[in-house]
Amino acid sequence: MNVIRTIMTVLPEKQKEVLQTLVSMVAPTGKEKGCVSFGIYADIESENVFNLISEWENRKELDHHIKSDRFGVLLGIKSLLAEPIKIQIFTVSNTEGMETVNAVRKKMKRIFPQ
Repeated sequence: MNVIRTIMTVLPEKQKEVLQTLVSMVAPTGKEKGCVSFGIYADIESENVFNLISEWENRKELDHHIKSDRFGVLLGIKSLLAEPIKIQIFTVSNTEGMETVNAVRKKMKRIFPQ
């Protein structure tokens, strides 16, 4: 699995315009082949920072998305940003879920009973 995180620090006066652009991308991108999830997240410390985080089944599908016109629109909003866009791509080889959290917490209770 591949995860791409796009971090944007928006000019305060352009916040609404950027948010409208990002929201318009959610549904179509989420339907792209290989897209597991796609979301927009606001930074709790700065109302002008947005994160786009999407998960992709494999690198081929992510690369296809990066080549798309939709991703080009994302890159095209650079004039509305206070800082250059930041992109991080992660390759995930293993994932764990709540069962791991429960197992670790159960182990903690044996070591540190309350």
